[in-house]
Amino acid sequence: MPPPARSPASAPRRRALLLPLLLLPLLLLLLHLISSPSPRPLPAPRKPSQACDYSAGEWVRDPSAGPALRYDHTCKEIFKGWNCIANGKANGRDLLRWRWRPSGDGCELPRLDPRRFLEHHRDTNIGFVGDSLNRNMFVSLVCMLRGVSGEVRKWRPAGADRGFTFLRYNLTVAYHRTNLLVRYGRWSASPNGGPLEFLGYKQGYRVDVDIPDQTWAEACSFHDVLIFNTGHWWWAPSKFDPIQSPMLFFEKGKPIVPPLLPSDGLDLALQHMVTFVNKSVKPNVLKFFRTQSPRHFEGGDWNEGGSCQRNQPLSSEEVEEFFSLDNNGTNIEARLVNKHLKVLEQSTFRVLDITRMSEFRADAHPSTTGGKKHDDCMHWCLPGLTDTWNDLLAVNLEAFES
Repeated sequence: MPPPARSPASAPRRRALLLPLLLLPLLLLLLHLISSPSPRPLPAPRKPSQACDYSAGEWVRDPSAGPALRYDHTCKEIFKGWNCIANGKANGRDLLRWRWRPSGDGCELPRLDPRRFLEHHRDTNIGFVGDSLNRNMFVSLVCMLRGVSGEVRKWRPAGADRGFTFLRYNLTVAYHRTNLLVRYGRWSASPNGGPLEFLGYKQGYRVDVDIPDQTWAEACSFHDVLIFNTGHWWWAPSKFDPIQSPMLFFEKGKPIVPPLLPSDGLDLALQHMVTFVNKSVKPNVLKFFRTQSPRHFEGGDWNEGGSCQRNQPLSSEEVEEFFSLDNNGTNIEARLVNKHLKVLEQSTFRVLDITRMSEFRADAHPSTTGGKKHDDCMHWCLPGLTDTWNDLLAVNLEAFES
């Protein structure tokens, strides 16, 4: 029996029924793509406002900041003398309840988000190069990152004193210890004589202003971000006594005659450091130089019974009493050192200015709880002020990498 004849209108009706069925998978796929999150979503970078000067501002109480610890005193990388909470410093926890508010309407220094930092800096090597104050900053960053990522391997790359790789993100953070940035060692007069011997020098320290310290010479070709500092050791008569053990500067292997003052030696060392770094770094490396960290000794220097017993930040008037060069007080070192950083203004280094915000914080040093025979009014408690230094670093990194 032949099949029944089809109506001339049946074909269009059939196509009309099949079209939605054919389009349905495409619609479902489109909805899936729209609703699915992109891999590792990151908010837009926070660019510093041109109107915001992060180096100028004031400390304000922020009670909400205390309970929201980014890390605590149990972080094993904290040097024992800096662990003010574990050591029982009276205001150890109160240090976390202060927030730096930059000058200018609407200006804010956001807190470093550790998880965002790890995500944003995947496959990156970050190197801190400098004295123990840069170690202070290095430890702060490591502790913040360890709070959200426990898969960490100890590693000391390229001559580093210490370092860690956050395995899930392939992010390495390292610290390269160097006191003067350049090479130095003991010097004694030669029996055969020489220019320095002719001037009556018998011993001291040879400082080669044009040779980088071996602890960081290879760091430039390894790291993608570098944060340098130097300063304290250039004004350290206990280490480089002007009479018994003076700094004797050498350039191209020969002594500089007449001998230079330490301040002039610092200028030369910085000039050579900038040249060496620029020749040695990988392409597109971000180079920062951190300004000088201030001390807060009252009643004399560290070896004269000086102390730092305050439990509140200084006022603006007190800051000037402490640090004004006109007063020639115990703590003028920070502003003296910063005057020698002008060479960096003509270079590709970016200055990370932490001095002013730190001058207020006479309350944030380990003081008598540092375990030394004298008050430690130079280094900083952890957790504490150097967390804010890293907030500033994070904002600058995002601004320049976006």
